[in-house]
Amino acid sequence: MKRDRQHMASPFEARDRAQSGPTRRGLLRGGLVLAGLVSPLLLPQAARPAAAAVRVADLRGTIEASEFGIRPGAADDQSALMQQAIDAAAERGRALFLPGGRYTVANLRLPSGTRLVGLPGQTRLDYQGGGHLLFAQGPGTIGMEGIHFDGDNRLLGEYTPALLHFADVDDLLIEGCTITGSSQAGLALDRCGGRVVGNTISGARTAGLRSIEARGLSITDNHVHDCANAGILVNRWSEGEDGSIVSGNRVERISARDGGTGQNGNGINIFRAHGVVVRGNRIADCAFSAIRSNSGSNVLIEGNSCLRSGETAIYSEFAFQGAVIADNLVDGGAIGISIANFLDGGRLATCSGNIVRNIVDTGPYPAEVQGFGIGIAVEADTAVTGNVVEKAARFGLHMGWGPYLRDVSVASNVIRDCPVGAAVTVVEGAGAALISGNIFSGTPGGAVIGHRWKEAVTGDLTRPGAADGFGHLAIQGNMVR
Repeated sequence: MKRDRQHMASPFEARDRAQSGPTRRGLLRGGLVLAGLVSPLLLPQAARPAAAAVRVADLRGTIEASEFGIRPGAADDQSALMQQAIDAAAERGRALFLPGGRYTVANLRLPSGTRLVGLPGQTRLDYQGGGHLLFAQGPGTIGMEGIHFDGDNRLLGEYTPALLHFADVDDLLIEGCTITGSSQAGLALDRCGGRVVGNTISGARTAGLRSIEARGLSITDNHVHDCANAGILVNRWSEGEDGSIVSGNRVERISARDGGTGQNGNGINIFRAHGVVVRGNRIADCAFSAIRSNSGSNVLIEGNSCLRSGETAIYSEFAFQGAVIADNLVDGGAIGISIANFLDGGRLATCSGNIVRNIVDTGPYPAEVQGFGIGIAVEADTAVTGNVVEKAARFGLHMGWGPYLRDVSVASNVIRDCPVGAAVTVVEGAGAALISGNIFSGTPGGAVIGHRWKEAVTGDLTRPGAADGFGHLAIQGNMVR
């Protein structure tokens, strides 16, 4: 494969509740939120503004934007007034509350200690062009909640990578916000720690969210969709410990507008970042991979739903050492799971408990190396156990490429309705492989076939004595039906 470097209430009832202001029930809910017993994200949508208002009212000394002459819905530029309000609130150690409405602003800078709170679905900051919308740099704490940031697809300055850009912020909280219409990335984080939780990001020209060299960052329960080149990026300039947690996100409809063979078009992309956890995400309709880890060591990819990927659904590639790929559901793709590039140092993995199905033999570019139509492909120092592969267009399993095979165990898997159950390299210099205790059902071209590069050169190696001439292979106890 080509290598890239890289409720049920009516709308009228909901409207009436929103317009009637905080009710006794709303206040009760808000009190529960304040007590930490209920997350605001778990409340019905119509109740969230009331809950937010209660939280704001409880923040001692909260400053309201109107105190600075800021008027929601005003047609004129309110950037200078907004900046004054932000600076004053941060200096006094207070939150700034932005009532519902539109605020036309640009080039705002958030000092340490900033806390901006809006009413979800009602408070909007509209970018008027001429640079960036929000920027923050330096250590400290920054928080934003319940605000819609709209880039309106206006051009951003060449100096900024995103509509919202944060750098070197130790404790960042972005919760329950919406980020739309950025001409670059939606949200860019450089060397940041903290939490990005429960946000919606869409319509970004590059990535929805990109993080570089994170410091203990959690990216959880967000909805990232309809972005031109990437969903969530966890990257580093050089290989190193990152430790980001990417969990519970919904990532959908990610394109690869800028082309390439995997650099773009991925739902969740890890690059050179070690120790990243990717768990419990739902990723669908990505031009390339649902989850792609390039040179990411000690990566955990677990319990994700990966649907209708354009290329390899789950990829661990290039110079990685250590990958656990477990209990994922893959339905649709040109390759299901690939653990590859032993030539470049990619090694040491477990692949277990996954379901892989409906894998086609066409991809987004002309097939190279072993091609498409493969359920699970592995190369070195890897155990493949307890997986179920069904309806892969060519091979259920693929082990090694030329001499690039070492210490692979394939045991207790179920391979169904694939032309060939498993392909294994028999090129001189290939290392050891154990193929044991698997069930091959509906594999008319053979259960296990030896290959020299792309060419099939043996019959079915599960037959008695058929593998005797290949000392690097141990094939035993398989059931062929």
